[in-house]
Amino acid sequence: MKKRRLRIGILGSGLMGGKLGTLFARAGHEVVFSYARSERKLERLARQARGRARAGTPAEAARNADALLLAVHWSRVDDVLSQAGDLSGQIVVSCSMPMNADDTGLVIGHTSSGAEQLAKKLQRAPVVAAFGTVPSEVLASVFAAGESASWKSASIASRPPSPRTAARSAPPTACAT
Repeated sequence: MKKRRLRIGILGSGLMGGKLGTLFARAGHEVVFSYARSERKLERLARQARGRARAGTPAEAARNADALLLAVHWSRVDDVLSQAGDLSGQIVVSCSMPMNADDTGLVIGHTSSGAEQLAKKLQRAPVVAAFGTVPSEVLASVFAAGESASWKSASIASRPPSPRTAARSAPPTACAT
């Protein structure tokens, strides 16, 4: 069976976006890193991720993507979405927690969730919340494991369905956090 390669756009290339994007690239997927404080950081991430990773704008990351990872501070969501353009029909996986500017409290979450609010903004794009309870530091061990042959053979045997398949079977807004 031929391994399916996905095109994954990273909207927010900080700790989570950078690490998850690198994992996706090292798994063989095409990754476009976008939305960082500097172009140099995006280029460095793409170079270190190896494989089919590159730097781009949010619009380039979103163009023809099979899935988008939204990994920005909640205060930056509107800005990155406006730069990404029309996301109709695209799967958006968000690890953006709806925190206030100084990260001391939730701005959403008492009667609604961040994923529900994103789904209202992106009415024609499936939104899934994921990785919200996984600190970026935990992902370092995944990098190390990903370099070993035993991890690679185990990951092939236990590969989850593609994001498009998972999104088709999930409700329009699913929350994994």
